[in-house]
Amino acid sequence: MAGSTGTALLPGAEPFSYAGGAVGVLLVHGFTGSPGSMRPWGDALAAAGLTVACPLLPGHGTRWQDMVPTTWQDWYTTARGEFLRLRDECEQVFVMGLSMGGTLTLRLAEEHGADVAGLVTVNASLATERRTAPLAPLLAKFVPALPGVAGDVKAAGVPEVGYSRVPLRPFASLRQLWAVTRADLGRIVSPVLAFRSVVDHVVEPGSGALLLAGVRSPIEERLLMNSYHVATLDNDKETIFADSLDFVRQHTAGALVSDRLVSDG
Repeated sequence: MAGSTGTALLPGAEPFSYAGGAVGVLLVHGFTGSPGSMRPWGDALAAAGLTVACPLLPGHGTRWQDMVPTTWQDWYTTARGEFLRLRDECEQVFVMGLSMGGTLTLRLAEEHGADVAGLVTVNASLATERRTAPLAPLLAKFVPALPGVAGDVKAAGVPEVGYSRVPLRPFASLRQLWAVTRADLGRIVSPVLAFRSVVDHVVEPGSGALLLAGVRSPIEERLLMNSYHVATLDNDKETIFADSLDFVRQHTAGALVSDRLVSDG
């Protein structure tokens, strides 16, 4: 199978979807990552009877060079397209994302209001404390990529399907996404469940603080004590899966909640 560039996909990077009931969930993977980091979560949601979709974002899942010409608008357009498709097919749609995927789901909630039934974020990124970050546009002219951030998993022997390099031009665009998303956090009207790993070598705690301070709708932060950044593959993954299902059950119209979803939630 090939990506949008025609380059062969990395094994495990394939997008996926599951047909289910009237409640839909959009899953969005992170920067330089792939749907592989979301598949166990998607499997758990689908097993509870939900309709699930996880797209492959442009430039991801093949080789890091394919990501260089892409921007946050490209990634957002793909995520938004899947959201709109789910909205047409389902009575209610929740959005859930890891890292930059969490940022993109926040942006969806900012722009689509009550059409988003609720958000679940896992280590969503909104900023970085790295002092070299503002230099990314300049550095990109001389150094196309730096060592990657994929694979920050505490559990032994658990790989993440992603890039070993971070292309700097897309990273500069990611910083633009952070800025527009931070500015509009107050527009979110949907309830938010935010998971944050206490030890995260990719996204600093400051992003979590910005999220809690900026969102005015009901928001709850839950700390993950035994996982690093890619918590959806890590030691606390079952907690994420169970709690997100419970969150869906709590915020779904009663007539749409199947016995299967209630019993599994």
